Amino acid sequence: MDAVKQTPATTEHSGGLTHLRQDGTAQMVDVSEKAVTTRVATATATVRSTPNVLALLGAGELPKGDALAVARVAGIMAAKKTPELIPLCHPLPISKVTVDFELGTDSVDILATVKTRGVTGVEMEALTAASVAALSVYDMIKAVDKHAVLTDIRVLAKSGGKSGDWDISGASTVEEAGA
Repeated sequence: MDAVKQTPATTEHSGGLTHLRQDGTAQMVDVSEKAVTTRVATATATVRSTPNVLALLGAGELPKGDALAVARVAGIMAAKKTPELIPLCHPLPISKVTVDFELGTDSVDILATVKTRGVTGVEMEALTAASVAALSVYDMIKAVDKHAVLTDIRVLAKSGGKSGDWDISGASTVEEAGA
């Protein structure tokens, strides 16, 4: 068996990819020189099911109980555990997490917003919260709909930090570099 080549850590990164060193191995980005700012991110996920199941979900009458209450707590817990799940994420002092639901006739949209005062953004925490909340909804409805679908997981907006504010519409409060 060939030995794995170990290379010393460097602070250089490869080709503009901040999570790679010159030799192509992974590294956690050094954020020690970044300014502390208030940072907020909102992400979404959608669970699609049947109108009957969505009615049960909205009424809290699923066989497993109040799925939205369980999913809300699961999403909040997930945001706090993001660096344990996503290998190169920094642990952050999360200030606030909200998980909300918008019920439609055949889907439920999950909106997760995460806030911190730190040196790096909370997009991954918001995505993790929305995803795990969606997984929890699926777990709670699978007894009545094994064909439910999780879809449309994405960041809707972020604010704070050097890159400024951004939302899904493409609006940004930061001018393009060099403009």
